[in-house]
Amino acid sequence: MKKFLTVVVCIILLYLGLDFMHYNMGLYIDFHKDEVVTTATRTSGKEILLNRGNGFEPFEIKGVDMGSGIPGEWATDFAADEETYLRWFKLIKEMGANTIRVYTVQEDIFYNAFYKYNKDNDDPLYLIQGVWVNDYIQNSHIDAFDPKFVDAFIDNCRVMIDVVHGNRKINLGTRASSGSGTYKKDISPWVLGYILGVEWEDVTVVYTNEKYKSVEGSNQYIGEYMYTSRDASPFEAMLARVGDQAIAYETERYREQRIIAFSNWPTTDPFKYPDFIEKYFMKCAEVNVENILSTEEFLSGQFISYHVYPYYPDYLTYMDNWTPLKISHADFLDENGTLNTYRAYLTALNKFHTMPVVISEFGVSTGRGMAQKDQNTGRNQGNMSESGQGKALVECYEDIKASGCAGCCIFTWQDEWFKRTWNTMYAVNLKRNPYWSDYQTNEQYFGLLSFDPGDEKSVCYVDGDVSEWTEEDLVSDNNETKLYMKYDEKFIYFMVNKPGLKFGEDTIYIPIDTTPKSGTTWCRFNGLTFDKAVDFMLTIHGMDDSRLQVQEYYEALRSTYSENVHGINSYYEDNIPDKDSPEFVNIDMILQTATALLEHDNLANAEVFETGKLTYGNANPDSPSFNSLADFISKGDCIEIKLPWQLLNFADPSRMTIHDDYYSGFYGVDFTTINCMHVGVADGSNERRMVLDKFNLKGWNNKETSHERLKRSYYVMKDLWAN
Repeated sequence: MKKFLTVVVCIILLYLGLDFMHYNMGLYIDFHKDEVVTTATRTSGKEILLNRGNGFEPFEIKGVDMGSGIPGEWATDFAADEETYLRWFKLIKEMGANTIRVYTVQEDIFYNAFYKYNKDNDDPLYLIQGVWVNDYIQNSHIDAFDPKFVDAFIDNCRVMIDVVHGNRKINLGTRASSGSGTYKKDISPWVLGYILGVEWEDVTVVYTNEKYKSVEGSNQYIGEYMYTSRDASPFEAMLARVGDQAIAYETERYREQRIIAFSNWPTTDPFKYPDFIEKYFMKCAEVNVENILSTEEFLSGQFISYHVYPYYPDYLTYMDNWTPLKISHADFLDENGTLNTYRAYLTALNKFHTMPVVISEFGVSTGRGMAQKDQNTGRNQGNMSESGQGKALVECYEDIKASGCAGCCIFTWQDEWFKRTWNTMYAVNLKRNPYWSDYQTNEQYFGLLSFDPGDEKSVCYVDGDVSEWTEEDLVSDNNETKLYMKYDEKFIYFMVNKPGLKFGEDTIYIPIDTTPKSGTTWCRFNGLTFDKAVDFMLTIHGMDDSRLQVQEYYEALRSTYSENVHGINSYYEDNIPDKDSPEFVNIDMILQTATALLEHDNLANAEVFETGKLTYGNANPDSPSFNSLADFISKGDCIEIKLPWQLLNFADPSRMTIHDDYYSGFYGVDFTTINCMHVGVADGSNERRMVLDKFNLKGWNNKETSHERLKRSYYVMKDLWAN
């Protein structure tokens, strides 16, 4: 009996060991040496070809990028379930897209759902699978030849290939920026190809090239499937090695090949620019994948992948001479004299490259905040309505097609609450991003699918219908005007009721006190006085001249970007405003615009955008006149207003955390928590000191609510692609 048990235990241990080595470590015995290598995709000239069973035919990629974030979860939680993915796949297909692009290995749930959607589907969705390079690795002290970089890159390629062939297990937490689970579904019949890598950090590329430029042979690689030209850089040689190893692994283990691209973007494009462009934009690196060549053993071929947005870095706006890029200004002026630098840049890329070019990221954001302007066509990074987003996507797609690209992917399918943006990240608690919807952070709103607060609908819609307001929402009543308030994960809402209101003639003032650390008991520009120290003044007058302003001591922009915007250090004693200053200033956001080049003045201050100015309109998604950027509306005796939390210096409303005093030793943005704010309402006709009333605040911690809603832009793209 003991001998039998020993044998059984040994067999079990042997099985577990072999299982671990096969599914977790990728070890295998090659039983397929004599099988013919096949490919379902290949390139021909500037086209991508797909074999659907009747021979190879041209295939235009009409794709959507898909992240893994949902409200309340980080991207690396990979928290979407199978039902969600199946619903999303159906909606994406109905929009007319034929491809999904993901950036890294997802949770096994994603691939199970993808298999389930496609297996009996005569018109399937295809996948472009990415291989991620960890941000921390790229921004560390190591170069691209360091084993932590290149060996990990190659290993991630092999794991990715096993995943799509349904032949891998990944334990939770064992791979950075990767999903986990048991991958047993072979989705390879619907995988078009692979995009290896990410938007390369220019400093990583330059550091690698400079470090190895004197090392003999470092810029050369000769493999069975890929090799480098004599003009290759060391970084490009590293890419050739990674690509060759990935092709070899899939060829030898699965006897299959797929088209491959190396990720790229304008920051590391292969063009040479004037000195002032290189200096101002730190355009110090190039990655030219034309220096990575394929042998006849690679049946599929390469395509080119670029992330290109209309607004950044828009080098061509600042250049008079485009001839080095083999294009001219005249060819990209419309009948109104508007210059389309987006189409021009895409055309230059297509002229330069000999392989099919895919714009694997393009898009604009419907966030209320903005980070960059498109100086020519107005397709900005943020502060675009959902309808405006749709129009911009159509125009970008037309430019992509006209330039000769082989396809594109819209960035992105769903909004992602966890995202950050350079010009707002200083103002929020980055550890709490997934738990609220920060409408000022444009990076969160590139999606075609919105996550709106509330389980089924939001607590309030700013649309002129005040039936959702009750006496329980009443906060202030001065016998002339009433003020009501409520809030959710995205906005704090106000409703003003003033009998006989003459909108556009009457002026409504709403003073707001949030922080006990500062504020003023009177306001210079309107002469109002208050019984509590006020931090913000909300002024509603007409459609085009209503805004939120902040007491200058509590101005967030001043706390961090004063030198960029005003040319002063805000922390010198003489530059610190009085704590009780009666001055209120506009609320601005800094923009990443080459102001110095536009104004031909190296000392020019950074451009700003007045984000405190309010937009009039109907903010109800069910209304035919819906404007997603609308902040307020008036109807009859009432005015409805919604303000995004960050506009009131909230760093994390889920825990009611706001900005602390900038000048009491922190020298920047630190946080403090409040449980109430005080507000009042007046029309300025009464000279009495205003009494501010208490409005209690209670966060929702990690228990946020949301529901899905397709944006107007989804339907715009559906009209273009599906009809």
